[in-house]
Order: sequence, then C-alpha cells, then structure tokens
Amino acid sequence: MAIELPAVRILIVDDDRAICDYMQTLLERDGYQVKTLSDPTQVEGEIRSGGYHLLILDLMMPHLDGIEVLKRIREIDTDLAVVIFTGYPNLESAVASMKLDAVDYIKKPFNVDEFREVLARVMRKKGLARTPEEQLHKVIGDTIRNLRKDKDLTLKQMSRRTGLSVSLLSQIERAESSASISSLYKIALALESRIQDLFGQY
Repeated sequence: MAIELPAVRILIVDDDRAICDYMQTLLERDGYQVKTLSDPTQVEGEIRSGGYHLLILDLMMPHLDGIEVLKRIREIDTDLAVVIFTGYPNLESAVASMKLDAVDYIKKPFNVDEFREVLARVMRKKGLARTPEEQLHKVIGDTIRNLRKDKDLTLKQMSRRTGLSVSLLSQIERAESSASISSLYKIALALESRIQDLFGQY
C-alpha cells in the first residue's frame, strides 16, 4: 500500500510565464497539485473556487501588485497560507506582507532547498505535512486495519488474540500511537501475516 499524503493544492501567481513553469515543474515533482496564473486580476475568482492550501504570489506585476492582490484575498480567505516572492525586496513591502499575514517573504532568485524548507514549514503550520515517521505510522495503521477487515475480525477479537487492549489497537490503526516491535509481532501473528507485511510498501 502506497503512502497517502493529503493532496496539497498550490496556486502560483507570477506575470513571468517562465517562472510559473519552473515552479510548477518543481512542485509537481514534489507531489503537490499546482496551478499557475500570470494574470493577477484572475486570482480572486480562482481562490473562491479552487480550494487552495497555499498561494505563491509575486510582488511586482502589471495591473495589480502582490500587496493589493493579497489584500483582496484576505477579504475572501483569512486562512490561506501565502508566500510572497519578489526580485525587488524592500522593508516596506515586507512589512505590508507580514501585516496581511503572509507566512514568508522570499527573494528571487531563490535557493530551491531553502524554498522547500519554507514550504515544509508552511505545511506543518497548516497541519498538512507528515514527517517520514508519521507517514510510516499511517501506513502500518492502514495496513493492519485492512488485514483485520479482510479477516472479518473486530478490534475485540484482535485484543483477545494479541493480549493488547482494544484502545491501543485502535490507536495503532489510527496512527495515533507508535506500536512497539513486540506489539507488531503479536498483531502479525493474530493476522497470520509476517511482521514485514505490516509495513505495506514502505
């Protein structure tokens, strides 16, 4: 079973098509769902209908600058994470961005690794990111639940077979608790599986 991460939707707004294309390729390779816009006047409608988690917004654009776009967005959505990036950083625009609750302000050209760090921080803040350890717990929990259901076993029956409490088994399945090797061994025996099978395709 592959790891299921939440589909994180990102909107990139920059009047420079080459930057949009570059960012889209970079982010899609990292597993994000990405849409780009080069016309800032279309952003409000897109935000209303798109269900985005993150907006990456250029500061200097024709027709509407990034700060004005951000003001309009905040009237629609106060929770959307916004990262401002600009080739012309200055204190005034940085302060204006932060007042409108931008989560970061990045200078172009940016370092890809630093940008990924910013993204990871934004995702953690929004509760969308999982560490590799949390991903593993989720995979194990989902695998155990699926194997148990395939065998038509209730949590109570699993508890009898393993000697583990129903609440611990439930927490392991929901990835709320980290199972010890000895618990995983008991669960694997109860499910007539090998312990490595519980790790899915991890």
